[in-house]
Amino acid sequence: MCKLFVNADPELWVSKTHSLRIDGMVTSVRMENTFWNVLGELAERDGMNLPQMITRLYHESIDAGHDLGNFTSFLRVCAMRYLALQLSGDIPRDTRVPIATLDADRILEKTAGAHLPGKSPSKSTH
Repeated sequence: MCKLFVNADPELWVSKTHSLRIDGMVTSVRMENTFWNVLGELAERDGMNLPQMITRLYHESIDAGHDLGNFTSFLRVCAMRYLALQLSGDIPRDTRVPIATLDADRILEKTAGAHLPGKSPSKSTH
């Protein structure tokens, strides 16, 4: 089992800092390359570059009333959730399908609590 992870490309876990401007303030985010790769794919799906998508995530999170005290952790979770939703089939693996075209409410209802320890996905009646 461990060989799959230990012998992977070491560049995946190298940290990289990206600086971007959100509402006129320069912000630096440091994460491992594997997260940047996933977030880059996510941005491309909706025709955005990485800084545009991160800014959009930031604004939508604030608008939803979230406390983004650890914005980097939030971005890591976004990347992991994106991959998990692809594996479950809730987000198509075809990256030509924009995320914005998906029925977010249906996906959220179907997956409510599914990624928490000890929880299983709620069954949709649709």
